[in-house]
Formats: sequence, C-alpha cells, structure tokens
Amino acid sequence: MSKLGKQDLDQLFYEARTHNEWQDKEVPDKDLIKLFDLVKMAPTSANCSPMRLVFVKSTEEKEKLKPALSGGNIEKTMSAPVTVIVAYDLDFYEHLPKLFPHDNAKSWFEGREQHIKNTAILNGSLQGGYLTIAARALGLDCGPMSGFNKKMVNELYFSESNIKVNFLMNLGYGDDKGLFPRSPRFNFDDVCTIL
Repeated sequence: MSKLGKQDLDQLFYEARTHNEWQDKEVPDKDLIKLFDLVKMAPTSANCSPMRLVFVKSTEEKEKLKPALSGGNIEKTMSAPVTVIVAYDLDFYEHLPKLFPHDNAKSWFEGREQHIKNTAILNGSLQGGYLTIAARALGLDCGPMSGFNKKMVNELYFSESNIKVNFLMNLGYGDDKGLFPRSPRFNFDDVCTIL
C-alpha cells in the first residue's frame, strides 16, 4: 500500500476543520450513498457494523430535531445542508450470520447484555470516526456534536427499535469565515509511550 501525499493528508487532517457555518449548497442524496459505501468498508470487530445513520435534510425534519439541540448547536444545525444522526444498533449481532458467515459470531453475544452494549458503542463510535474521514475524503466538511438531548432524539427517531443515538454530525460545504484559529494539540511525548 502506498502512502498518501501531502495534499491528501492536508484534506483529511492537517487543514481539515470542524465547521460551524455552511455554504448554501446542497449535498445530493447520491453523495450520501457514496459516503456510506465508503464508510462500510472500514473494519469493525467481527464485521459487526452496528452504526445506523439518519440523514436529516428537509426543513420539516430539521424543525423536528431542533428542540433536542443545545442552544449553541441550533443555528449551525439548522443552516447545515445535512445533519446526520449517528446511532448504533443494540441488535447488531442478529446480522452476524450474514456479516460474519465463517463462524457462529451471533452466539458470542446472545444473552450478554453488557458485552452487546460495549461492542455496539465502541464499534459504532469507530464507524463514526470513519464517517468523518470518509466525508473529508469526498470533499465534504463536518461538524460533529454531542450537545443535544439523547433521550429526545431516541424518542423522535428510534422509539420502535433497539437503536440508540451516539452523536450528531453536520455535513456540507463549510464557510471558512466561521472558523477560529485551530486549538492546540498534544505533542507525541505528552501522551505517547513506546515500549
């Protein structure tokens, strides 16, 4: 496998930013399908793939979501072309006969509630990280958020299922004028050890 060049790394990491303001530019459904088709290829444990996505685009659905948002997230969410409800399915293991056919992986989870929850949250969060990188790779900007009422979002969108919201992410084409200077990051020696 070859290394990505500087331009690619800049787009994915060094120059990429969390956006709060958005250009008035639509994200077509075909691009959301392309985004998912990229994300689904990244690894999860036993290919469990617990992430579930709801792409909120319409004004009506944005208004439905609005009361669940923290005050600081309302304007940026209402103006974003897409808000993704990134969730995880606690029944993910029911799909393992299809997703992991070479072993009886479903039996690893049956009746083990805490193991199911831990696996769903860990791998759903991992897939949410892949979603960020994949969106950037496709030329989209992201604005992940944790400031919202999870109970309300679950009641609004997942009341008939065993799916639970993890976080929200605004997607679109960011307006750079809304950016502030990048916050500091740790150096390697601050947080890493090689043994």
